[in-house]
Formats: sequence, C-alpha cells, structure tokens
Amino acid sequence: MREGLLLFALTFIAAVPWGDWVIRTLLRHGIGKKIRSDGPAAHQAKAGTATMGGIYFVGAATLVALILAAVGIRRPLWVLVAVILFALLGAIDDLRGLKDTTGIGWRFGDKFPMQWAVAFVIAVILYLGNEAHIALRWWGGEVNLGLWAIPLGTFLLVASSNAVNLADGVDGLAGGISAIAYLALGTLAILLNHDAVGLFGFIMAGALCAFLWYNVHPARMFMGDVGAEALGAGLAAMALLSGQILLLPVVGALLVAEALSDIIQVSYFKYTRRKYGEGRRVLRMAPLHHHFELGGWSETQVTTRFWLISALAAALGVMIGWWWR
Repeated sequence: MREGLLLFALTFIAAVPWGDWVIRTLLRHGIGKKIRSDGPAAHQAKAGTATMGGIYFVGAATLVALILAAVGIRRPLWVLVAVILFALLGAIDDLRGLKDTTGIGWRFGDKFPMQWAVAFVIAVILYLGNEAHIALRWWGGEVNLGLWAIPLGTFLLVASSNAVNLADGVDGLAGGISAIAYLALGTLAILLNHDAVGLFGFIMAGALCAFLWYNVHPARMFMGDVGAEALGAGLAAMALLSGQILLLPVVGALLVAEALSDIIQVSYFKYTRRKYGEGRRVLRMAPLHHHFELGGWSETQVTTRFWLISALAAALGVMIGWWWR
C-alpha cells in the first residue's frame, strides 16, 4: 500500500507541471471543444476550450507503468493494453468531431461495433496473457471464468468505457469519479495480493489528479473521448484481472447511474413516441448530471456532490471486498 501511495504522489507531482504546456500545444493545433447545440445553454461558453486532454493523463500513467515494467513489474502492461487501445479509438472519434461542425464526431451506429471489436480483441489478449486466471471473487473463494472471461470481459470494457464517456459532461466530474474508482480498485487489488494491478490504479489516480488541476470549474482542458474511453476500459481491465467484477458497479456507482439514466431516457422517449405519438422524458435531460443542472444545481455543486457519493460508494466497495477476501 505504501508503494501505491508513493506512486500516486510521484505521478501527480511529475505530471502537474506539464499541464500548461499540454493546453498550449492542443490549442496551437486547433484542438478546441465544439459544444453541441442541444446541451445546456450555460455550456456554450465552453466552446474553444482545449480538448483531447486524455492524452495528458494517459501518457503520464503509461510512462510510469512502463518504468515499472522496466524494473520487472510487468503485469500493469495488461491493463495498459486496454487503456491504450481504447484511447486510440477515442482519439479517432475526437479527431472526427473536430472536423464535424456539430462536434458530434463518430455516429453511435458506426462507433458501437468498433468498440465491441476492440473490446473483444482486448478480452482475448487478457485471457491468453494471464492463462485463464481471470476470476470472479465471491465470499472468500474464486470462480474461474475460463472462456466466459472473453464475452464478459468484452461487455465490461464496452459498458465501462461508455459510462465514463457519458459522465464527461461537467467540469471535473468524470475525472473525479474515475480517480476515486481507480483508488478503490487499486486498494482492493493490493489487499487481495494483485499488487501490480493495484499499483496501476494508484498511478492512474495520480495522473487524473494532475489532470483535474486543469479540469475543475472553470475547466481549461477537457479529456475528450480519448480520455473517457481509456479510463472506462482501464477500470474494466483492473476489475477483470483482480477478480473484482462484482464490485466494479459498486465503486463506480455514479458511472452506472449516468449510463442507466441515458438508457432509460432514450428508451422511454422512443416507447412513448410510438405509443402516444410524442416522445416523453423521465428526466429533464440525460445523462443524470444534466438533469440536476437544469434543476438549479451549479456545475460545482453537481461535481462536488457526485464526488461525495462516489467516495461513499467506493468506501463501501472496499469494505465489501475486504469481507469477501
């Protein structure tokens, strides 16, 4: 645990001075955020803010993990496979969005199959690279998933990457929730003797805190899909490799809530449009954070309150994992 905390601090200290340079570089290359017209009106002022900032924290975490690999701690590289491949997928989406006047980028119908294909490749790599030791921890024992690790891993990677992406709509929100989840999964992995996987959680949390230095309200840099999709994939890979699949929805409870709110909103709208001829909504706007924004919460209130709930959920997840050990 001491090594994890040390890596967390060192990654943060090493990364945070580079933030201004990253922001200047992104803006110099015209990589500024385009705000969708159907979002909250208050968000229109964010247009032009540097985006694709995920390169910053993914790069920092990758560099530290590679240094660990060079001294013989190699297993974080399996998590890096998921992080880097989904970061590349997200980067393609971001670059398409920069060319699109609406800022939307890849259409969901085109992007979703690509996510499943990349996730399947990663799940196979994780399965083969760890000799089927991906396990489901349950009340003091483990259930070896065998080949089932591949379809389950594929689903978790896609679901988690999209959940973080949906949460990335308010300054500091996705980064803070993800940092908390990485710390929780990292703590659990170390407590349950998956030290190398756990260390990566602390490394990524440190890199995320450096990013949050520039991403809290008013944000000077956004993570973009390159960051959001990488974060979600990394969380899923950590849960798979440490046997904490059941606890991933607990430590990432707000990410689950964000994803479900969007699914429910879209499904209900389509259902009522077919049934009544007009679409109706459950929430003022989805995902969930926009519902509270339109209800009168400021961005800072949304972010802080969601962080607090995430911290409580993460603490609960760590306690449950400790009881299950």
